Amino acid sequence: MFLYLSKLLPLFFYPLGLACVSLLVALVTLWKRPRTAAIAIAFALALLLFCSNAWIAKSLVRSLERQIPPAQIPVAEAIVVLGGATKSAFPPRPTVDLSEAGDRVIYAAQLYRQKKAPIIILSGGRIDWRGGGSPESADMATILTSIGIPSEAIVQESESLNTYQNAVNVRKILSLRGIRQVLLVTSAMHMPRSLQIFQRQGIYAIPAPTDFLVSERDLQELGSTPKAAILNLLPDTDNLHQFTSALKEYIGSFIYRLRGWL
Repeated sequence: MFLYLSKLLPLFFYPLGLACVSLLVALVTLWKRPRTAAIAIAFALALLLFCSNAWIAKSLVRSLERQIPPAQIPVAEAIVVLGGATKSAFPPRPTVDLSEAGDRVIYAAQLYRQKKAPIIILSGGRIDWRGGGSPESADMATILTSIGIPSEAIVQESESLNTYQNAVNVRKILSLRGIRQVLLVTSAMHMPRSLQIFQRQGIYAIPAPTDFLVSERDLQELGSTPKAAILNLLPDTDNLHQFTSALKEYIGSFIYRLRGWL
């Protein structure tokens, strides 16, 4: 039940969900309370305009991605990759596809080939009511073996349904294998929360962030010319998605602190 509520309730705090609630209020109050309806419509419009412009969205994403800047990656005993990077092989897909966060899988393969660690631990199950399919760990393993990573170097953890469970279940694997130091691979925006959770579980995790959404060049281009500065104020669905993803991390951190997981 907690898992379901943790996925459902925050939707009403994200820009699109909150705007829809506001518009629903406007629809209900339109005839009897036109002033309230007008305020609700104005709020929904202002919210979407604010959250979907590049200046705001990229700044919020950057506030997360720059918390743990890239650094020289040392040698460790294992590479841990968190799920959320694949799409199961449902028709018409001929095989498993990488999602937007698929850099996690590719980066793990690169680190393995650089001999940063001898094994790759893939952590991630699959929530049944969100499409089902094979566990994310199995999908990631399919991608890795298809690009030449030996199957004997891959360990799958297929029960986790959130980041907290990732850490708890990976800790059990590390304990059984006597592994003390790991490289933690996940998206840069997800890394601050993930690293804190793993460290809270007593895991010596070294951050290896990837999947950076905002580059230095992106920030420079925001106001590179007067035209660019104005255009980047206009609403854009990609910006709205980035803003929502970053907000999800902040809300997730808040909820996890309430649960005592951070």
